[in-house]
Amino acid sequence: MNNYLDFERPLAEIEGKAEELRALARRSEEMDVEDEASALDKKAAEMLVDLYKELTPWRKCQVARHPERPHCQDYINALFTDYTPLAGDRNFADDHAVMGGLARFNGRPVMVIGHEKGNDTKSRIERNFGMARPEGYRKATRLMEMADKFGLPVVTLVDTPGAYPGKGAEERGQSEAIARATEKCLQIGVPLVSVIIGEGGSGGAVAFATANSVAMLEHSIYSVISPEGCASILWKDAEKMREAAIALRLTAQDLTELGVADRIVNEPLGGAHRDRETAITAVGKEIEAMLVALENLSPKALITDRRQKYLDLGNKGLAA
Repeated sequence: MNNYLDFERPLAEIEGKAEELRALARRSEEMDVEDEASALDKKAAEMLVDLYKELTPWRKCQVARHPERPHCQDYINALFTDYTPLAGDRNFADDHAVMGGLARFNGRPVMVIGHEKGNDTKSRIERNFGMARPEGYRKATRLMEMADKFGLPVVTLVDTPGAYPGKGAEERGQSEAIARATEKCLQIGVPLVSVIIGEGGSGGAVAFATANSVAMLEHSIYSVISPEGCASILWKDAEKMREAAIALRLTAQDLTELGVADRIVNEPLGGAHRDRETAITAVGKEIEAMLVALENLSPKALITDRRQKYLDLGNKGLAA
């Protein structure tokens, strides 16, 4: 792994030393460093457990944003077959921050929609770092309408810092497009399940995640605003993001307690980026469980269930 988070620096030093020893041994057959390298591996493993034992909300934000974390494209490639991408909003353009199309999930035909951040400089610029413009939300609305027409379950994968706030996006009706996508989530008579795979930022996430069932990866976040943005507004100081992260209650653990999320998907030790295959498999199992739980409900029951879920939000907090 090339990218270590700030709080992982001591771990980076130990793992780096172990790798240096093994690199020296590869260049010189006479050197035997395996015992020393193994001791460093053991120390690193123990440190990893300690670091991730009780992550603070701000550290969870950092893990959720890790550049090597699996993204929407990775999940689609691994979990879905016969994926046929569908492009454009039939009005203005195709937004590459939002990807979606027809696919099969465990043999079941579905519509899959998600935010894609990109995985290198070129693709991140192309995908606008996962920040969708109005045409992205209108594309998602169009795909949900198509899924409803043909009776296809909808699976959404959420990973966005938030909707793009640029001048052009506002001129083309950003807030209206998000509202229409959220409205469409509440209207379709097919199962709608959502997984927060990284960041769930603001209305840009709600537009995809107003679902019958919402799962969050263990170290994902879901919030009305970023901690930095919240700190800038409340304290006029973005450096107070740690305090803001606590106040926002944006972790999967907080949000399941509040009823915003329904399920937590456990991540491999050290986060999804350390064992991408295991994390993706776990998400696949959770999507299957959510779809199975909804498959026998009528269109009317699905709509009623979804609407009631959001009407009931806040009851847990009031009861407490």
